[in-house]
Amino acid sequence: IDADQVFRGDVQELNKMDLGGAPYGYVPFCDSNQSTEGYRFWKSGYWKDHLRGKPYHISALYVVDLDQFRRMRAGDTLRSIYDGLSADPNSLSNLDQDLPNYAQNMVPIFSLPQEWLWCETWCSLDTLPGAKTIDLCNNPSTKKPKLEVARELISEWPSYDDKAQAIEDEFAVLHKRS
Repeated sequence: IDADQVFRGDVQELNKMDLGGAPYGYVPFCDSNQSTEGYRFWKSGYWKDHLRGKPYHISALYVVDLDQFRRMRAGDTLRSIYDGLSADPNSLSNLDQDLPNYAQNMVPIFSLPQEWLWCETWCSLDTLPGAKTIDLCNNPSTKKPKLEVARELISEWPSYDDKAQAIEDEFAVLHKRS
């Protein structure tokens, strides 16, 4: 779970989710926000050709079945693939995301339901109410700071921000005393 996410769902649901034999599950990139269509790199060129109809998944949230991961020796497979790709400085620009997506034919990815990761860049506003997590991802078309987006889109944000400020203030007082 990325640190810039607000979790509205029950993380235990992910823990209990059947990954259908895959060693891990990721959420596919959402594509309901039409205003960012031109930024969907996975829909053209190299990634479109490589994926051959499979979804490109975002790494902001994923779940791992460690028993299956070990049984499949998925780590060994990923290391081998990484060794082959790392010689090219233009490959794997987002390693945590590109490597599992690249390796889908050898190490399958279970696609988690879209509700598990909402991002303003890729998802339409009408899908926000059903989101179990909200990722404060960077939007290349608006370039708004993440905290500004949080204040605009997440109703519970002010209370979270107030709690964080109270902890920070308390720490500052304690630090002054020592």
